[in-house]
Amino acid sequence: MKPRFLMIVGMILAAALSRLIPHPLNFAPIVAMALFGGACFSKKQTALIVTFGALLLSDLLLGFYPDVLVVYASYLLIIGLGTLLKNRRSPLPVAAATLASSLLFFVVTNFGVWAIQPIYPKTVAGLVACYVAAIPYFSNTLAGDAVYVTILFGALALAEKRFALLREPSLATSL
Repeated sequence: MKPRFLMIVGMILAAALSRLIPHPLNFAPIVAMALFGGACFSKKQTALIVTFGALLLSDLLLGFYPDVLVVYASYLLIIGLGTLLKNRRSPLPVAAATLASSLLFFVVTNFGVWAIQPIYPKTVAGLVACYVAAIPYFSNTLAGDAVYVTILFGALALAEKRFALLREPSLATSL
């Protein structure tokens, strides 16, 4: 196995295990892991396997929840967004993808809460109430996504700059 691959896998596993450390509600690494995996693995299948493997591992330890399939579907979409960053991992595209991922997670998962759980009436008013009730948690989602994306993408960029064997072949020849 190549050092770059092992480093990226290790970073994603470390981020997943950080879910076990006490943290504010919705301040989590999962969106960042999905975006990072999509952006950094050369094959989509690898991004899916590693990201979902790490997610499953942490969910096995933390426990599953009623709308788990909706949440996992949102991560699948975020990995897809990450693949758009493959050759564009500079701060502005990464920041835009992070914001888009946070919004996508908010929209998809809260729709899932409304659709699956018996908390809200299955009406337009119930859907609106679900989204409005989730707004206070969105600031922690944004903050967590921004912090973890910065750590993951920043650490990889620093490592690539310092150690040539961690660079992608196209980067190694251009740096």
